[in-house]
Amino acid sequence: MSTLEIKDLYAAVETKEGRKQILKGVNLVVNSGETHAIMGPNGSGKSTLAYTLAGHPKYEVESGEVLLDGQDLLKMTPDERAKAGLFLAMQYPVEVPGVSMTNFLRTAKTEIDGKAPAIRTWTKELTDAMKQLKMDPKFATRSVNEGFSGGEKKRAEVLQLELLKPKFAILDETDSGLDVDALRIVSEGVNRAKAASDFGILMVTHYTRILKYIKPDIVHVFADGHFVKTGGPELADELEETGYDAFMPDGSSESALA
Repeated sequence: MSTLEIKDLYAAVETKEGRKQILKGVNLVVNSGETHAIMGPNGSGKSTLAYTLAGHPKYEVESGEVLLDGQDLLKMTPDERAKAGLFLAMQYPVEVPGVSMTNFLRTAKTEIDGKAPAIRTWTKELTDAMKQLKMDPKFATRSVNEGFSGGEKKRAEVLQLELLKPKFAILDETDSGLDVDALRIVSEGVNRAKAASDFGILMVTHYTRILKYIKPDIVHVFADGHFVKTGGPELADELEETGYDAFMPDGSSESALA
């Protein structure tokens, strides 16, 4: 079993108005096999938490610890964090012109495992995963995300998840921009990957629709830079009915930062 532990994490970002503290004492423990849903209003810091964990240089950690099986992630570069077992499915996946999906995925797999996968085994695994995600085989030779629709980019993220087999996956609004069919296919891909390697999931979302497919064990409300309430799956249904106003620090609507 692996454990991801966040201890009293504070982080800030530079804005046009100056330095702004976004994360304000985040504490969380996620174990292998657990699915944690992180819900909250826009601007509460959910995506900031995701990118801070992954090592995005825009976000500066002021204090706190993030440990993955006892290793201090905050002392690692983003690629070292990935090798340690952390995966981030981005809300807005970027395009990488000139780098084919096949080369990108095989290079990433080689770096994470420390050795190149056998060609025959790898080709079959890639082909099978793309087929289950209903991705056109031609996408394997196209540049990473270049010209992909929003739904195709999200499927490509889940394809990476299935093939790279991390210890912990952060899904940052993976449901954003998906229609009903794409949401089902992407969710099935996440569930399939989790069943195969039993990793832990931190799933950032605003809505309960994805939770109907990817069942959470624990639901957290994230507001004003930290967790303000934790409960079981029923908490998501409560939030669907009541909204987030009760958790806003001043009763106002969201800020402009995610």
